[in-house]
Amino acid sequence: MASTGLGEAGVSARAGASAAPGSPVAPKAAPSAGSANKTAPETAPGLAADEAGTGPTLVLGVIGADVHAVGNKILEHALSEAGFHVVNLGVLVSQEEFIHAAIETAADAILVSSLYGHGEIDCRGLRQKCQEAGIGDILLYVGGYLVVGKADWAETERKFLAMGFDRVYPPGTMPEDAIRDLRADLASRASRRD
Repeated sequence: MASTGLGEAGVSARAGASAAPGSPVAPKAAPSAGSANKTAPETAPGLAADEAGTGPTLVLGVIGADVHAVGNKILEHALSEAGFHVVNLGVLVSQEEFIHAAIETAADAILVSSLYGHGEIDCRGLRQKCQEAGIGDILLYVGGYLVVGKADWAETERKFLAMGFDRVYPPGTMPEDAIRDLRADLASRASRRD
């Protein structure tokens, strides 16, 4: 996704990550003990929690030891404005934290971003862990600088699709692309259930 989109920042809602002064979305609650790196779930600026995204629930975050937060906040804002309920885990999110948040919130999708190039390592096994946790059919999106060095994008995409991700976004992808895909994928799943 875009350098300001999923491809750069990824998707996640994490308690404790702090927003930079003047960023579009600032933390609403103080971090709990033991979660100094996390922020509480946030809503779009100026909206109460019950007025914010009431659509499908998305868990958003930056996986692994990655601390790139700006794109994450941009994604959160764009997704919230598009009507999604965004649970933003912030940065430094483990696979287990994504899964726990998805279970706790009955999420429809997990959106993962990685900008520091170690996404291939950090994301390996995520689909299997989702299956083991009973949410194996959840939508999994990933984006950003997912591998170290310059790699052929088609090969990178194939690797992540083989890992069980439903969508894989390169750096530079705009949030609108992920929003369009989310709407289509969620509608497709809803029509299969009916």
